[in-house]
Amino acid sequence: MKSLTPDVMVTSLGQVGGILAVIVVAVVVLELILYFLLKKILHYRYALPFMLIAPGLVGLILLNVYPIAYELYIAFSNMNLLRFRNPSHSLAIGWENLKSVFTAPVLKQQYFFPVFLRTMLWTGIQVFFHVSLGLFLAILLNRPMKLRGLYRTLLVVPWALPQVVASLAWRGEFNFEYGFLNVMLTRIGLQAIQWKSNPFWNFTAMNITNIWLGVPFMAVILLGGLQSLSKSYYEAAEMDGARPWKQFSSITLPLIKPIMTPAIVLGVIWTFNNFNVPFFINENNLETSDILVTALFRAAFDFNRYGFSAMFAMVIFLILFGITIVYMKAVSFSPSALAGSKARETLTVGEEK
Repeated sequence: MKSLTPDVMVTSLGQVGGILAVIVVAVVVLELILYFLLKKILHYRYALPFMLIAPGLVGLILLNVYPIAYELYIAFSNMNLLRFRNPSHSLAIGWENLKSVFTAPVLKQQYFFPVFLRTMLWTGIQVFFHVSLGLFLAILLNRPMKLRGLYRTLLVVPWALPQVVASLAWRGEFNFEYGFLNVMLTRIGLQAIQWKSNPFWNFTAMNITNIWLGVPFMAVILLGGLQSLSKSYYEAAEMDGARPWKQFSSITLPLIKPIMTPAIVLGVIWTFNNFNVPFFINENNLETSDILVTALFRAAFDFNRYGFSAMFAMVIFLILFGITIVYMKAVSFSPSALAGSKARETLTVGEEK
């Protein structure tokens, strides 16, 4: 491994500077072309907005649209390590890749559907704890208390840490002999747990780590939503004799649903595609702990099945897209109307009694 000598650092900075220079020159050339084409030749009224969004649009195409299109192109090929330079492409090959995703092992032993069910279980556990614990902490921190600012700052620390660093730190805590958890278990007279070699406990370790990482984000989002709620709803509910649970179910939940819904959608997407935690915690590469994205990575870069892996990735994308659409349809509502109806329901609690 090369040491960071001054020569190496200068070379690296020179390469980065060269890339940045090329990007700057490309942006300038693009802007000049658009200026002369739209402003001078076509005399287009909205030339300036197009000039402003053009660099971002080109970057989006190069960094997102092109990779997705190329992946779709590879999905209809038999590209692997032996056919890397000259793979064959056809609809028949793409169909075979698609059938292989569902009928052949995606790893050495694991098939698609067990891995998919494990991924759904993983996502469900994570989103449930993220939302429930995040909402609980948000409600606690929304009340007047001493050092509330300090508590909010400490809450953000797990989420602010780089996920790779946090995952590696947690992996050390799951060490059988020296990990903190096993040390504490042995000191109180219990047996140490095989966190890394036992399938159940390895999956549990993945969940513990990601819950610790994900709760702060949800808590901060929901805390912002709670702080935006008007106090008048709760004052009217107290006057009508509504108890705390009734206030929570009829006022708090309906009013923060417009904030909670996109947060949950993001949580589902991020958790479903979470690579760092399952990959680093599963140090022994147990197939019984792999979820879809880690299985996809290993199929591509451990087994070098590039055409198969590209089709596998498209299947994962379609599954996630479908889950998101179904969830958005299930929770579709008019936020203002629903919140108003729930608030009016709370205000009539006393009359009903």
